Amino acid sequence: MIRITHFLRAAAVAGLAAATVILPTHGGASAAPVTPAAPSATVQAPALSAAAKAYTAKFKGAVCVNGHVENIGWQGWRCNRSGRPVMVGTTGQSLRLEAVSILTTKAGGICAKAHVQNIGWMRTRCARANRIVTVGTTGQALRLEALRLSTAKRVCAEGHVQNIGWQGMECARKWNWVEVGTTGQSLRLEALKVLV
Repeated sequence: MIRITHFLRAAAVAGLAAATVILPTHGGASAAPVTPAAPSATVQAPALSAAAKAYTAKFKGAVCVNGHVENIGWQGWRCNRSGRPVMVGTTGQSLRLEAVSILTTKAGGICAKAHVQNIGWMRTRCARANRIVTVGTTGQALRLEALRLSTAKRVCAEGHVQNIGWQGMECARKWNWVEVGTTGQSLRLEALKVLV
């Protein structure tokens, strides 16, 4: 009786194994689990230009931004004083913003977090005052879809989004996040205005 039970159990296991081998894989796709894409390596922006260094030395409330744009690459550092926003990216050209670098001189540093096509929210990056923080990707043809910014004092931002246009300036204080762009809509962030 015991031999018959073992025989039936072995036959059942062999039958399941055979059934697994026979199952179709629909177009040759493997049955291996899909692993999510690994987060991209840290993106490095070009060093601060001589003009940007001179500007930040002269105006202690400055913010400088550099954008990496589809088909253009890094646009170059653009700086402005407190009270006036600085803009990177393009409008009316249907080009995606892929990465952003920001430096502040008086806001107690800045933190940034990017939402990137096929990746989602990337790791938060922070930098002290007079240091550069960079988020997004380069060389991967991935659109920046949303961006979060935070400072020790106050930060305002406005995004220009595909099919939407300018979203309106939003502000946040004391390490709260201001968010521009969209998530879950597959829309590219095309331009960004920042005011610190």
